[in-house]
Amino acid sequence: MLQKSHPISVTRTTKSHFNDVDWNNLPFGKVFSDHMLVMEYADGKWLDAEIIPFGNLSLHPATSAIHYGQSIFEGMKANRSVNGDILIFRPDMNAQRFKESCERMCMPEIPEDLFIELVRKTVEVDADWVPSNEGESLYIRPFMFATDEFVGIRPSETYKFIIFTCPVGAYYSEPVNVKIEEFYTRAAIGGVGRAKTAGNYGASLFPAKQGQLKGFHQLVWTDGKEHKYIEESGTMNIVFVIDGVLITPSEDADTILRGVTKRSVLEIAEKWGIPIEERKVSVEEIITAAKNGTLQDAFGAGTAATIASIAKIGYRDEVLELPPLETREISKKIKNYLDDIKSGKTDDVFGWCLKV
Repeated sequence: MLQKSHPISVTRTTKSHFNDVDWNNLPFGKVFSDHMLVMEYADGKWLDAEIIPFGNLSLHPATSAIHYGQSIFEGMKANRSVNGDILIFRPDMNAQRFKESCERMCMPEIPEDLFIELVRKTVEVDADWVPSNEGESLYIRPFMFATDEFVGIRPSETYKFIIFTCPVGAYYSEPVNVKIEEFYTRAAIGGVGRAKTAGNYGASLFPAKQGQLKGFHQLVWTDGKEHKYIEESGTMNIVFVIDGVLITPSEDADTILRGVTKRSVLEIAEKWGIPIEERKVSVEEIITAAKNGTLQDAFGAGTAATIASIAKIGYRDEVLELPPLETREISKKIKNYLDDIKSGKTDDVFGWCLKV
């Protein structure tokens, strides 16, 4: 429940742009709902939150987040169920991960119950913006950044927390081609790979662009020390199916972001009795399996795409084709089941969805 010391005031917009949206052609991340939640941190405490009309921010040129990178975010989705309810998928996991990012980036934590209530209330105010069409959802972006007007390297003493939402369509319209990256590094041991911090994504843009110039949608990141072990794929966790066993890199190392969707995939697979291995996954193992035909499936798991099937894997001078999509029974079944939970078509036996 919301802590009593943090009431949420609501100031509604006087001019909605809901009717200006082409609801039959929703891009990803370019259409924004009418309102946003803002909460300030100062004098060692979080002040009262307010929901206000969506709009631009005014920042001092010395705003410390711009110079020193104290900026973190989360991503989650709300879906409209078949009976009209609005369901937010596993916000408790995002709240926990946001808290971990705060700790690693030396930022003030937001209690998990407060984080969840702020998200729920933001979605409630813009409930009309949750799409009804299949495959569409309301993307939710909570984020926090340092706001000290100070040029000096130290943790900021003031912060701003904001939540805005976007009605979105599919992130990927087709299966993705990925390239195994053996030079550039997403995260190093002891670094900030486990935090969902803005700088991680900024650092990934150049190597990702080089891959795109060669015809690949995303990179497969490998370990920063030897580039022998697979960690993530682009902005998603990665999962393989070899001889009926679901295999994914372990999150024990602090170089891999703990994924909400991947964890859900594994919990579903475990419930269904599908063999699971969370461990170190070598590049050599995956390439060998792709060549000898035992690699039955590979997919990315993330909030934006849910399940993104991988069609081809580029490795050095080779491009390896994976089995046709119609043969990939496990990932297809899991994706459909996840979609059915989010849309209320099947019972939420895990208790994952928060009803707004």
